[in-house]
Amino acid sequence: MKISVIGAGNVGSTVANALAYKDIVKEVVLLDIKEGVAEGKSLDMWETSPIEMYGTMITGSTNDYTKTAGSDVTVITSGIPRKPGMSRDDLIATNAKIVKSVTEQVVKHSPDTIIIVVANPLDVMTYTAYKASGLPSNKVFGMAGILDTARYRSFLAMELNVSPKDIQALLMGGHGDTMVPLPRYTTVAGIPVTEMIDSEKLDAIVQRTKTGGGEIVKLMGTSAWYAPGAAAAQMVEAIVKDEPRIFPCCTWLTGEYGLNDIYLGVPVKLGKNGIEEILEVDLNEDEKAMLYQSAEAVRGVMGVLDDMDLF
Repeated sequence: MKISVIGAGNVGSTVANALAYKDIVKEVVLLDIKEGVAEGKSLDMWETSPIEMYGTMITGSTNDYTKTAGSDVTVITSGIPRKPGMSRDDLIATNAKIVKSVTEQVVKHSPDTIIIVVANPLDVMTYTAYKASGLPSNKVFGMAGILDTARYRSFLAMELNVSPKDIQALLMGGHGDTMVPLPRYTTVAGIPVTEMIDSEKLDAIVQRTKTGGGEIVKLMGTSAWYAPGAAAAQMVEAIVKDEPRIFPCCTWLTGEYGLNDIYLGVPVKLGKNGIEEILEVDLNEDEKAMLYQSAEAVRGVMGVLDDMDLF
């Protein structure tokens, strides 16, 4: 199988590197618009293959989409980070044009590919790729919930002094401050987390999860890449292996949870065809209210894209 990663920045190169280490595909193509960057990073990664003992070939390309032809899965990380003085609408306008152009090139050379979007703002960039690709919605979705859930689980592991391997959790909604972690669906080796931690500490962890991306930015002056890259690679692995896995993904909803025509994070079954099934879990009234609040925030961002008349 062949995987293409568009964008050789920190996140894109981490995705490519993580996939190479997994050694589950024949080739990973890393593409970037900057001359020589993708080629240099790809060569550097390939030179670790005798050390790390993998055979996945990593190919770098400067803006030559013919190298991506026939990709089974494409991960789009392209876009710019929000700069000082840049409004949300300005960021959407800039990145939407980038993602639209990238997506059109991707499907031109790989019309049957599955697209995973990692570019920000995540929910609206996934919507952009969906509209630009012409692909069915089960083949265009975004990586956010796995990252957000991983942060939630890692924070719980630190507080409880347990292995993160034993923590299972569910998180829904948009990728941002309105995300909806669900403690009622969080367990530690099958034990409800509410039996292991008091409500005040749990609420603090939920809040830290919601602002987890901003915490990284404050510490480093730039956004995270190890965890987002690993999360996207895990999604690719589920598709390649057709396991299938149940993950929270940014998905096009057509009536699920009472929501229509919106990209939002919900639990799905992810396999060889992309989104195999959208799972509807039972939510109480408070959880529904938070999910609908998150959906309204996402709709507002999607409305900015619709008003741009890109399509």
